[in-house]
Amino acid sequence: MTHDFKAWPELTNNQMQFYYLESPHKQITDDITVEVVGVHDADTVRVKWSERDFTFPIRFADTAAPEIATPEGRAAQQFMQNRLLGKTIDVHVNPDNRVDKWGRILGLISEGGQDVGEELIFRGLATSWNDRNANQDLM
Repeated sequence: MTHDFKAWPELTNNQMQFYYLESPHKQITDDITVEVVGVHDADTVRVKWSERDFTFPIRFADTAAPEIATPEGRAAQQFMQNRLLGKTIDVHVNPDNRVDKWGRILGLISEGGQDVGEELIFRGLATSWNDRNANQDLM
């Protein structure tokens, strides 16, 4: 059995024991500093890292932004493009919860010492995962 590193470059913690030595690139297990080269939506950015020769997505941990197909989602995305595009950010990775179900690195994002996920929530452009999940439970 082999792993498709092109489609799924990030290994989950469970996969690390089987495929780590086969990985053609460094796996992210600690905090990293990267440059934002794209903003997919308000809680997912595409980044460039000196340890890799390809860009990849980072999903904000503990932050849930509206879907991009909604007016709120487009407004939040526009804010994030203005806020982060071309900037250097720090990604704080929880080693116990590094990769989401879509294969994206999860991390708390800070820029200039500011937690950007908290900033999104404060500005009303996103909610915390806990608040989102509590609201879904009420539906």
